[in-house]
Amino acid sequence: MAEPASSPDRGPLETLTLAGVGALALVAERADELADEIARRLGMERDEVRRALADVLDSWRREARRLGEQTGDAAARLSSDLGVASREAVTDLELRVAQLEHRLRLLERRS
Repeated sequence: MAEPASSPDRGPLETLTLAGVGALALVAERADELADEIARRLGMERDEVRRALADVLDSWRREARRLGEQTGDAAARLSSDLGVASREAVTDLELRVAQLEHRLRLLERRS
């Protein structure tokens, strides 16, 4: 199940990228209608127009994916430069603290 667009775990750049991918999906749904209209107006073969539109949409999808990856990489570098711990690091530390607390309780019970 997909997270809502306003998820606190998702940054604004990731949300924007996902919105772009969603917009591309809507464009893809209309591609057949668009191909028919372009073919009719330009006197071209419908399949030829469909292939050209598919190439353009694939190119846009690849670019949207690339931008999303770059955004994530840039955010990770910025966080690291600012000394902000990653979610994974915090989770790992929480687990280690819980383990230490457990061991401490066991030692306290023995004495």
